[in-house]
Amino acid sequence: MAAEAVALERGGVRFVTLAPVTERAGLHRTGVRRYYASKEELLLELAERGWRQWSAAIADEAQEGDGLGPREVAMLLADTIASLPVFCDLLTHVTLSLEGDVDIERARQYKTNAFAAYDEIVVVLDRASRMTVDQIQALLAATLAFAANFWQVSHPTPTLAALYEQVPDWGHVALDFRPRLRLLLQSTAVGLTETIPAT
Repeated sequence: MAAEAVALERGGVRFVTLAPVTERAGLHRTGVRRYYASKEELLLELAERGWRQWSAAIADEAQEGDGLGPREVAMLLADTIASLPVFCDLLTHVTLSLEGDVDIERARQYKTNAFAAYDEIVVVLDRASRMTVDQIQALLAATLAFAANFWQVSHPTPTLAALYEQVPDWGHVALDFRPRLRLLLQSTAVGLTETIPAT
């Protein structure tokens, strides 16, 4: 999708506008308006696509799994979501503004498709792992929260990147995304087996 390519080239979805997406897609500048009333609708469509891609990636990785432990489930979640950089970037923007800046029917469509993908992920992991549904749902919540926050922190804006060069002591917050996500999701998954025991 043209919008995803523009986001990757420009350093994030915050820099995506309709004009370069239209140009990249080879449409007349008014052409994209036939499909999307606003930039927010376009990015919400991209987020829906991300949910489908994440669900499919998890299904592919888990298809040979049987009795995966909490650490293995955490690694699977971390690695699959980290393979979708634009989706990780969008997670923050969806909650902050995108859902609220479209009309109610477009928001309903997004929620319907996102929850359908979420439910598929839960079913797949329930079959492939030793974790309970409650534990899986809690780990998914942690995955989404960590990925959304860590992505923004580990990909600072040009202003912050320049600031971290000037003050290296502050630069440590621009952490390495995937290793940090793996570490904290594994720790969370192990902890959830104790705090939400199987019944």
